[in-house]
Amino acid sequence: MFSPFGKIVFEDFLWHTRGPKRGSPRGYAFVQFSTKEVRFTSRLSMQEAKRAKEKMHGKLACGRPLVVRLAREKYLMEMANKSSGIESSKSGNGTAQMSRSAKIAAIKNKLKAMEEEDHDTKRQKQS
Repeated sequence: MFSPFGKIVFEDFLWHTRGPKRGSPRGYAFVQFSTKEVRFTSRLSMQEAKRAKEKMHGKLACGRPLVVRLAREKYLMEMANKSSGIESSKSGNGTAQMSRSAKIAAIKNKLKAMEEEDHDTKRQKQS
């Protein structure tokens, strides 16, 4: 099904291992293509991956539409930028660089701020 887009080196179909659905497919799989065929530029391999995604996303398989996503889309973009000499810029608030504990602290602070807003709103309605 995906072989027209490149040489497949690995397929991983996931199956239910426990419970009443044991032995039945979980509904998703991973396909890995060989990148050795396209060594010239990462940009070309990214275009092929995007083409496979565009062609296969939504296509019916066993009566169900496929949902196709690139597993390493960020990695491919960084490789394309490096090959063209463009530095990848960090976007957003840098949450990708935050440690796990820093992310937890940020979430706790956000929840606290939301609770305080909720209490303030209730106080204004009571007045």
